Amino acid sequence: TTTMRSMRAASSPIHAPRRARVAGAVSAGASSSPAPSSGVPSSGAHMASSTGATGATASLGASNARAKTSVVRRAVVDGSLLAAPARTRRRSPEDVVNGGNGYEVEQRALEACVRRQMAQEYVPKFNIPSDTLDSAYERCREVTAEYAKTFYLGTKLMTPEKQRAIWAIYVWCRRTDELVDGPNASHITPEALDRWEERLEGIFEGKPVDVIDATLCDTLSRFPVDIQPFRDMIDGMRMDLVKPRYETFDELYEYCYRVAGTVGLMSMPIMGCDEEFNGDIKKVYKAALALGLANQLTNILRDVGEDAQTRNRIYVPLEDLRRFGITEQEVLRGMFSPSTGQVDDRWKAFMKFQIERAREVFKDAEDGVNCLHKDARWPVWSALDVYRNILDAIEANGYNNFNQRAYVPKAQKFLMLPQSYIKAQTAKTSKTPRNAAYNNFNQRAYVPKAQKFLMLPQSYIKAQTAKTS
Repeated sequence: TTTMRSMRAASSPIHAPRRARVAGAVSAGASSSPAPSSGVPSSGAHMASSTGATGATASLGASNARAKTSVVRRAVVDGSLLAAPARTRRRSPEDVVNGGNGYEVEQRALEACVRRQMAQEYVPKFNIPSDTLDSAYERCREVTAEYAKTFYLGTKLMTPEKQRAIWAIYVWCRRTDELVDGPNASHITPEALDRWEERLEGIFEGKPVDVIDATLCDTLSRFPVDIQPFRDMIDGMRMDLVKPRYETFDELYEYCYRVAGTVGLMSMPIMGCDEEFNGDIKKVYKAALALGLANQLTNILRDVGEDAQTRNRIYVPLEDLRRFGITEQEVLRGMFSPSTGQVDDRWKAFMKFQIERAREVFKDAEDGVNCLHKDARWPVWSALDVYRNILDAIEANGYNNFNQRAYVPKAQKFLMLPQSYIKAQTAKTSKTPRNAAYNNFNQRAYVPKAQKFLMLPQSYIKAQTAKTS
């Protein structure tokens, strides 16, 4: 998983009485006056303190340049998770790794999410000053913009309410990821993840610990999001504690679901389906899962060198490596020809295979995008298209993902937006007969002039890389 950089954790215990525990992005913006704790339970879960909170807790009204730049440098994870043991022991990392089939885990979560969305179940609302909540959402926006540029670009095309909801979910996911990949990762224990899961359950009960938690709590009071994918993501972090290798693609699939497919399940109730959609909503959820899988496979291929060299992790399936005659040690060293310094031909062949698999999953994801609500289709198409282009960037780098990071330049991202917009214009509902789109007996197919011009930037992008022997 991609990780946030250089984020310093707060050290106050979560259950310290009358003491603020505003982690990471929140504490960076604190001013000298404490925020009220109205609407948040007083039994060990206050968002702010009435004493001793100066300069470190949750009054988010003040904003200055120093606070704004430090927000993305501080810990998004509450360091208090390191301080005290969990009240009860939950599943161990070994239990998760040996716990069964990833496809079944995914299916159970999908069904739970569909049930909740169809029943329109929400988390109870709670009282919090609107300016405090607005400032916390702004912190979420800043973190998303800094650490998920492609993802953030897509959210900027959403309605304001959906933007804020997606930012809140993203930051919860970042904080969760930071537990095992951040600066405190070496100190994180299974008990710390147990604490984090208890804290999650509090959010779903309308009892946030800090104001960043409160943004997620507010989101859950507006959209029928289920808790199961959040729990599954925490289990993905448990896997990272004990499992640095994956023998088969099926093993990797479970991990990808837990750390990325879950985001699709979390996001679906916010995106919503088209107003005319009356098909099987499970198919739309499955497309969301496919997009999460495709994005994570892309992350893994992009970050092979970083994961191997800094974390001793190899996420690509070991059986695939053996199929191409590649050893773990070669991946850890980096595969370059000693005579030419170029990427080893075996690695190129291996990467071509992996990239093709990822592209097939992106195709599966495409099937559900136009089933989404009209105000979500363009953002999702934009994020999908840009993220898929990272695979093109890996190819353009000569498959060197050991010491070159593949990315899509900002100008290219913007040039791709018109084509994504075109794709998003037609809703996909079950009311349209399957073969209606293939009538070439008395209807003439054509491309409107405006659409032709919108396609030019994407054609320009394709033409920039020369193909030579």
